Amino acid sequence: MNPYLAGALLGVVLFLAFFTTGNGLGASGGIARILVSVEDRLVPEHVDRTPHLLAMAGGDTNPLDNWIVFVTIGALLGGFASGLLHGRIRTETQKGPRISSGSRWFFAFLGGLVMGYGARLARGCTSGQALSGGAVLSVGSWAFMFAVFGGGYALAWFVRRLWT
Repeated sequence: MNPYLAGALLGVVLFLAFFTTGNGLGASGGIARILVSVEDRLVPEHVDRTPHLLAMAGGDTNPLDNWIVFVTIGALLGGFASGLLHGRIRTETQKGPRISSGSRWFFAFLGGLVMGYGARLARGCTSGQALSGGAVLSVGSWAFMFAVFGGGYALAWFVRRLWT
């Protein structure tokens, strides 16, 4: 798909999300709520003592009863359906020639953990902060985007060997 058309369509989807639900798009909040749901089943007393978790799942509050959970599940199902319809579902590890598949998977999970932790610290991931926050001209979201791009360029020199 043409990237300009894809960007325009993403803008339409974001506008419709704001218009119909009053909320933007995001992903890390849904994943966090799903994980807190699991944590609430395993150690509910910990959830009830931790202020950040208490707001999501304390007492009788169901952490899955939130719009962001449905957005996250819909994005996963939509991505899977698109891959299935276009024959892109397969098992493979994309990596550079000088790195093993195990190392590639290790660094992928490490990067995901760092990104997830950073998203919780920033109170949103790139989709929530950059797309939704940027669309409403939030100064914090624009600062986040500049920090993400600056950090990405600064870190690229150190991790480029993982791809070449």
